[in-house]
Amino acid sequence: MEELKGKISLIGAGYWGKNILRNLYELGFIHSVFDASPERRAELKEKYPEVEFVDSIEKILENPEVVGVCIATPAVTHYEVAKKSLLAGKHVFVEKPLALKVEEAEELIKLADEFGKILMVGHILNYHPAVIKMKEMIRSGEIGRIYYIYSNRLNIGKLRTEENIIWSFAPHDVSVILNLVGEEPIKLSASGGSYITPEIFDVTLMDFEFKNNIRGHIFVSWLHPFKEQKLVVVGSEAMLLFDDLTEEKLFLYPHKIKWIEGKIPVAEKAERKPISIEKKEPLKEELRQFAKSIITGEPPYSDGREGLKVLKILNEAEKLVRQESHQ
Repeated sequence: MEELKGKISLIGAGYWGKNILRNLYELGFIHSVFDASPERRAELKEKYPEVEFVDSIEKILENPEVVGVCIATPAVTHYEVAKKSLLAGKHVFVEKPLALKVEEAEELIKLADEFGKILMVGHILNYHPAVIKMKEMIRSGEIGRIYYIYSNRLNIGKLRTEENIIWSFAPHDVSVILNLVGEEPIKLSASGGSYITPEIFDVTLMDFEFKNNIRGHIFVSWLHPFKEQKLVVVGSEAMLLFDDLTEEKLFLYPHKIKWIEGKIPVAEKAERKPISIEKKEPLKEELRQFAKSIITGEPPYSDGREGLKVLKILNEAEKLVRQESHQ
């Protein structure tokens, strides 16, 4: 890869931002960091003494050495900060979601096009070696025709009071399912429940219907007895499991369906096989892709338009969940 001409700054160095900082630092891309908390800036300065920490976003956006910014601020600020950054002539990587309103996301895409800048959304799982391998195996026909895909992202943990589980947990899975199927759903249904904070949904189930009778569903919950992060693809010739909590992340189940006398279907089970994948940190690969896109001008998979597709689905799902809960 050609060398990046200029550096990348980070806006927001909190819960997830500090992971972006570590990777930008290890990749040699980091220029400067803004975070609204002076205490956090001081704490991180001790860990990264050679990195510049600034007390305003403007100091980053006005600096000609900064060619791109990574935005890891609260979701409600993504549109505002991304717009400022694009208007300042910077390439932009923004953590999911791209924005909270469809019209805001559309405006950001238009601005990026007008200024000739990369607009990338942090749909990290698309840069996970397991997902990349799954996509290769699906495209090669190894698992046959896709029947259905489902994802479980469950935990007992960080409960939000300002945003639904849909916005916290589901964006990654929506993005990956669109990536693996290669198209947008023709039908969506969703249901859920709010138990801890009124009107803030803790559990949701989304159901998708694609062309060619492909089905998908996403089950997300932060009110669950144990942690689970699994994505399953069931095909006509074999099945795939991506389990992000195990040492070996990807497994092939070469089960077959045999027909007795052409009338009675019988499952012929087979031993699962671990699939070898590269040991790479998805966030590092995602940020490497951001730098590559800045250099080449080629948009990444999770560009603004892909982010908009995901946003539309999330908005529609939330609307459906709210309608159902008020019946």
